[in-house]
Amino acid sequence: QVQLVESGGGSVQPGGSLRLSCVASGFSLKSYAVGWFRQAPGKEREAVSCISSFNDVTYTRASVRGRFTISRDNAKNTVYLEMNSLKPEDPAVYYCAAENVYRETCPPDYELWGQGTQVTVSS
Repeated sequence: QVQLVESGGGSVQPGGSLRLSCVASGFSLKSYAVGWFRQAPGKEREAVSCISSFNDVTYTRASVRGRFTISRDNAKNTVYLEMNSLKPEDPAVYYCAAENVYRETCPPDYELWGQGTQVTVSS
């Protein structure tokens, strides 16, 4: 079965850290661009970061740049989102998505989506 499964969400205090994982099954992530997105209650989904399939070029939105890092481990068929210095504006359901496109830039659309993992930041 082709699917993406996110994990690693949870509740942390402001300034805390979490590492989200996006594990693919039924296919290899190696030739896929992978993006992380988030959606907070009452807000539209927004792109957080992505990693291209060619040369692993990464892109990160300005509001999390320097705090969040995306990476991939092809041996584990997994893409990670390392989140540090979490802020009260970061809580959301975080989703990973994958698109089978071989290029250095991230695609505008993704064909495969995970079910999401909840991130809460609270003191």
